[in-house]
Amino acid sequence: MLWIAWKMLVGNRVKYLGIVFGVVFAAVLIAQQASIFCGLMSLTVSQIRDVEGPGIWVMDRHVQFVDDIKPLSDNELFRVKGVPGVEWAVRFYKGIGRARLQEGAYEQMIILGLDDATLVGAPAGVFLGSIADLRKPDAVIMDDAGYKRAWPGESYKLGRTFEMNDRRAVLVGITKASRTFQSFPIIYTRYSQAVLFAPPERKVLSFVLADAQPDVPSEEVCRRIEQRTGLQALTREQFLWKTIAYYLRKTGIPLNFGITVLLGFLVGTAIAGQTFYLFTVENIRQFGALKAMGTSNWTILGMVLAQAMQVGIVGYGLGVGLAAVFGWVVKGASRLSFFMPWQVLVITAVAVVVIVLVASLLSIRKVLIVDPAIVFRG
Repeated sequence: MLWIAWKMLVGNRVKYLGIVFGVVFAAVLIAQQASIFCGLMSLTVSQIRDVEGPGIWVMDRHVQFVDDIKPLSDNELFRVKGVPGVEWAVRFYKGIGRARLQEGAYEQMIILGLDDATLVGAPAGVFLGSIADLRKPDAVIMDDAGYKRAWPGESYKLGRTFEMNDRRAVLVGITKASRTFQSFPIIYTRYSQAVLFAPPERKVLSFVLADAQPDVPSEEVCRRIEQRTGLQALTREQFLWKTIAYYLRKTGIPLNFGITVLLGFLVGTAIAGQTFYLFTVENIRQFGALKAMGTSNWTILGMVLAQAMQVGIVGYGLGVGLAAVFGWVVKGASRLSFFMPWQVLVITAVAVVVIVLVASLLSIRKVLIVDPAIVFRG
């Protein structure tokens, strides 16, 4: 019976392709928009992921996300170091500064200040120069995307100089870094140098980066830090999700992408449902013939559902494949964010199943109540 259902489905190529097109359209739109949304969310936490080494981030209690900087007193570093279970703790600066290039142009830059002694949080993807060169006077390392933005069309060249806060900065290295939500160039330097590049403030310490002793869970150390210092202490994963949760709650990004995904789902359902219904009406005599030969309603129901699931599998595969190709193309040709985790594939699959079930439900009743005598009518 499944073979008969398949032959009936593909017998009318136009109707068959119309049903598949509706599912493909919905799958492409859902997978594409969900992947772009995930890509944008990954940009919001890229700098947390790039800072390797520390398992704990300590900050002001009112900080809501990674770019919500509320400076601390330098004394907080020693208070954190004194908490039982803390293996080590270092200073970390994060801020925005304005750079004056030699050509007279100005460029906003993200300044990351690393602990002078340990350089904890240094970038791992340095491909030109060396992290050790940060110990030189006025030294900075810049991300490659930022270099191309500051000096478009020019080849990589170390030794370039520019000014920040009326102080000279010397480029000693270039690194690969994850894109940020602001898309500003990123420079890495020593903490003592970063506070000179940044606008003057009474308090300059952005975060304290720490790690727990091997025999103490990080969550327990965070609890102790909060209890003893009154600061907010989060593990790396907790800080990631806190930042993402802020953007989900406080911005219109989820709503905008959600509306697009919903429209794709509704349009796909409408196209697939209408076309599948017309397909069923055109083949009503064949279903009547099967019932006249003794085929039960359950078997007929299974045939219709099998036809719907076959359309769903083809449409899902084509839709997700086209969305993945789109992502591969745009990531290489533009700065559009695109990230397709396995959760996007599952969400798209669930949506496609719902679409084909709704489309088949529109036709099932007409098939089940068909009179076998229709075969003998003119």
